[in-house]
Amino acid sequence: VQLVESGGGLVQAGGSLRLSCAASGGTFSSYYMGWFRQAPGKEREFVAAISWSGGNTVYADSVKGRFTISRDNPKNTVYLQMNSLKPEDTAVYYCAARRGLSSRNEYEYDYWGQGIQVTVSS
Repeated sequence: VQLVESGGGLVQAGGSLRLSCAASGGTFSSYYMGWFRQAPGKEREFVAAISWSGGNTVYADSVKGRFTISRDNPKNTVYLQMNSLKPEDTAVYYCAARRGLSSRNEYEYDYWGQGIQVTVSS
């Protein structure tokens, strides 16, 4: 499975961005999808994840209520809508796919995108 992120960039604090992750080479609807991020000098951390059907979602406490993960299986795409962005959201954002059930653990994901930069200015 190949994953390609898009939609990143520079935004002011309080603004919004929508990240997309397009998948190819596999049966997208059979994969549990997640978003992770890595800020400079920090370890990669879990952001959000969504089940195969989109019916179940989980979020990190730091983004709950501001970010929304969704997926469009016919389009083989997962999204991360980010609202009320803060400077501390600045990071490289990665989408990832895994077979199996819900997980916040990056080591349990099988496929990764190359990452995309999101920068939030104050």
